[in-house]
Amino acid sequence: MKNIRVVVHGILGKMGQEVLNAVTHAEGMNVVGGADYYATVDSIALPDNCGEIPIRQNIHEILVDADVVVDFTNAEGATSVIDATTRNGVNAVIGSTGLSQESIDNANKLSTKHGTGIIIAPNFAMGAVLMSYLVEKASRFFEYADLTEVHHEGKIDAPSGTALAIAQSAANGRQGSFTAPTPDEELVKGTRGGVHQGVVIHSGRMPGRVAHHEMVFGALGQTLTIRHDSINRESFMPGVLMAIKASTQQKGLVLGLDKIMGL
Repeated sequence: MKNIRVVVHGILGKMGQEVLNAVTHAEGMNVVGGADYYATVDSIALPDNCGEIPIRQNIHEILVDADVVVDFTNAEGATSVIDATTRNGVNAVIGSTGLSQESIDNANKLSTKHGTGIIIAPNFAMGAVLMSYLVEKASRFFEYADLTEVHHEGKIDAPSGTALAIAQSAANGRQGSFTAPTPDEELVKGTRGGVHQGVVIHSGRMPGRVAHHEMVFGALGQTLTIRHDSINRESFMPGVLMAIKASTQQKGLVLGLDKIMGL
C-alpha cells in the first residue's frame, strides 16, 4: 500500500513545524509539500535531512500529488483549504479553530459533493477529547460548573475552541443549562468570566502554557474536578496522525476526534 502524501498548510508556524516533524517520521506517510502565507523561499528541508519539499504561499499551487492537507492556521486559512481540497479531490484535516457554522456547513456540502473526507477537530490531544467525554457523563449530577482554560499569550481567540466544546458537552450531558450565580456587585468587570449554557468560562493567556482546561462541577458539600494539560505541542500529534489516516478512509465531514476514537 502506498504512503499517504501530506501537504502541511501553515508549515512555518509552531503547529505546522510539529506536524511536519511528526509526519516525516511517521510510518506510511510522506510530506510532499507545504504552504504558508509568510513563505519567502521555494523549498524547505525535511527535519530528517532526507531531502527538501516545495513550499508556496497559496495552497492552490501545491496540491499536485497530495492525498491530505493538514491545516493549522486560522479560520480564513481553513476555509481556503476546504475549498481548494474538495474541488481537487484531496482530503483535509482541519485543526484551526474559530470556524463559523456557515463554514462548517459548507465543508459538509463540498465534501459530500466531491467525495472527499474532511475532519475538523477543536483539539487533537486524546486526553482533551477524553476530558470532554467524561465531562458529558458527569454533568447530569451537578448544578454548577466553572471552566478555566489557559493558553499561550499569542492565541488569538478566547475562549478556546476546546473550552467551548467542553462547555457544550457539559450542557449536552445535563440536557439543559447550569446555574451561574450573578454577583450583586462586580468590583472588577468581567471577573466572573463569560457564560455558555450556564457554564462560567475563564480564559487566561500567558507564556509557558500550551493548553490547560479544568472543569469544576459543584453540588451541595462537594466539587468534582476534571483537568487536562498539554505540556507541549507533541501531545497533539498522535491525534493528527490518526486523523490523517481516517480522512483517507471515509467520505464527508467528521466533526471531532471523538468520532474517530469511537467514544
